Amino acid sequence: MRILLAGGGTAGHTSPLLATADALRRLEPAAEITCLGTPRGLENTVVPAAGYPLELVPPVPLPRRPGADLLKVPGRLRAAVRATYDVLDRVRPDVVVGYGGYVSVPAYLAARRRRLPIVVHEQNALPGIGNKVGARVATRVCTSFPDTPLRGGEYVGLPIRRMISTLDRAAVRAEARAFFGLDPDRPTLMVTGGSQGAQSLNRSVSGAATALAEAGVQVLHVQGKHGGAEPVPTDVPYVVLDFCDRMDLALAAADLTVCRSGANSVVEAAATGLPAVFVPLPIGNGEQRLNAVPVVEAGGALLVEDAELTTAWVVEHAVPLLTDPSRLSAMSAAAASLVPRDADEALARIVLEAAGRSA
Repeated sequence: MRILLAGGGTAGHTSPLLATADALRRLEPAAEITCLGTPRGLENTVVPAAGYPLELVPPVPLPRRPGADLLKVPGRLRAAVRATYDVLDRVRPDVVVGYGGYVSVPAYLAARRRRLPIVVHEQNALPGIGNKVGARVATRVCTSFPDTPLRGGEYVGLPIRRMISTLDRAAVRAEARAFFGLDPDRPTLMVTGGSQGAQSLNRSVSGAATALAEAGVQVLHVQGKHGGAEPVPTDVPYVVLDFCDRMDLALAAADLTVCRSGANSVVEAAATGLPAVFVPLPIGNGEQRLNAVPVVEAGGALLVEDAELTTAWVVEHAVPLLTDPSRLSAMSAAAASLVPRDADEALARIVLEAAGRSA
């Protein structure tokens, strides 16, 4: 059985792709799994590191507004579809799985013309253009959130890595804090803006370093490639990393996270029972805000608009929360039961079923 997984760009697409690939490998060890991406995305690093072959096709950006770039889309799409045909001829998959993003539309179109089964997985509560296209031609359409408005969608959840879906935060907290050079007993804030980073979050939180330290709060700050976290020195640990490849330990070390509300961030925090302050990306179609709403409404997180997350907000709201164990415990309990932890295997079984139809 041969399976082609198409998705790339940011961790929002590559993380669920790799979680599904690992689940497929567990359920069907003989399956041949190949990933499809573009030359410019995160997949060029993380897919080979995970041990999966990667095929590349030209990206097809889909502009949100009319303009010169929109006129270039048909030519770019034809070139990407031709390149995808070449991949299909080499890989000869029994099923094509798409996760949205620049690479998925040519994958969907090429697979349809070759009459291959297509499985679509949408990460966000509000679907992207690519998966709206894919849903029209797909054999199965799967979503991460229950109310995603996508044609034929069935709620399975978001595939997340086993190191996170099986994480017992309390059991490994001491190990996690030691790993990052943190104090074993202090309340701990973890800050992350996702794989791209978030300078506004970095500046606002690091600007509160003195107030956090005075309250006895230590910080693990994953600032991303764009930087911006510049805390003043204090006698309380404030660890700044550009990148973290052990997010399981980062989640275990933390009592609260301040983060964007991409689907991965929302689901990983909820699945592990980590209370959160979600700060939706202020651009796009509003999908990050919608991602966060179920956890916020359940009481497991707070929602703060990007412009409102100032250093003063952190001092006024985050510091008292971090020093209130009973409130943090209630938020953790509210979040932990909201999302399925086995979405990786649920999606993998759907993929195997679709592949079996063409075998």
